[in-house]
Amino acid sequence: MIIDLHIHSKASDGKLTVQEIFKEAKNRNIGFMSITDHDSIGCQTQALALAKIENILYVSGVELNVTFSHPRCHEGKAVSLDFLGYQFDVNNKALESKLETMAKYREERAKKILDNLNAEFKKEHIAALTKDDLRQIKESVDGVLGRPHIADYLVKKNIVKTRQEAFDKYLVKCDVPKYPLYLEEASKLVREAGGKLVLAHPNDPHGTSLVALTKSLPEQTEIIQEKMLPYIDGVECWHSRNTAETTNHYVGFARKHGLMMTGGSDCHQKPIVMGTVQIPDWIVKQFA
Repeated sequence: MIIDLHIHSKASDGKLTVQEIFKEAKNRNIGFMSITDHDSIGCQTQALALAKIENILYVSGVELNVTFSHPRCHEGKAVSLDFLGYQFDVNNKALESKLETMAKYREERAKKILDNLNAEFKKEHIAALTKDDLRQIKESVDGVLGRPHIADYLVKKNIVKTRQEAFDKYLVKCDVPKYPLYLEEASKLVREAGGKLVLAHPNDPHGTSLVALTKSLPEQTEIIQEKMLPYIDGVECWHSRNTAETTNHYVGFARKHGLMMTGGSDCHQKPIVMGTVQIPDWIVKQFA
């Protein structure tokens, strides 16, 4: 069976709608999947319905951005980590309410990022972004607003050529802190909604991961053991940017501590990599 439990839709920073994702999943013979949008569960009811129509096994999903720190690493300063929530009740009011609060914060954060961008543009004699620009950015988003949407708008305005250039040249230095959701609260929200919480791509060299604290795999799992085990149910062991060494290390760690194991492509659909990560069939049984 082809499995992909980490896919993003247009409701966050993916390029395809939920309908387009399921059409692509069907074409790729994906048998078990989850759409895990950033801090958003707005598409989950639709996804569950489409899964029945397409005869694809599906579990509800979300990717939560969590503020995390460890006293021995990064001078004790907080970093962002991603955690995947699975198999929760999509109508849970507490989870819905928190994500709505986070979505509102994202809009305020976007306004502040645009202010920071304008300060940079002034130095370079580039025309400032206006309220109308912010409106157009918001209209381009089906779900939650984030920096990738601002990056895409900078490409559209011919200020940069690519999304990556937008981040490298402007959005990293112009960033504003994300909503401070801590691991304890994230765990409580997902578990009380009947779900499971999984640490996402722990050793991703190009993403939000423990690499921000240490590149050492043994040190990473030591951090998890010391600070995360009471709050998580599993680890994402298979990922499109994993090396064999990373996967083997985390599979061994998960087995040692009785954690569930998940995997996915982390597909944002440019290019489309859904279903390209080899994940063992027995993963499905963990969601029985």
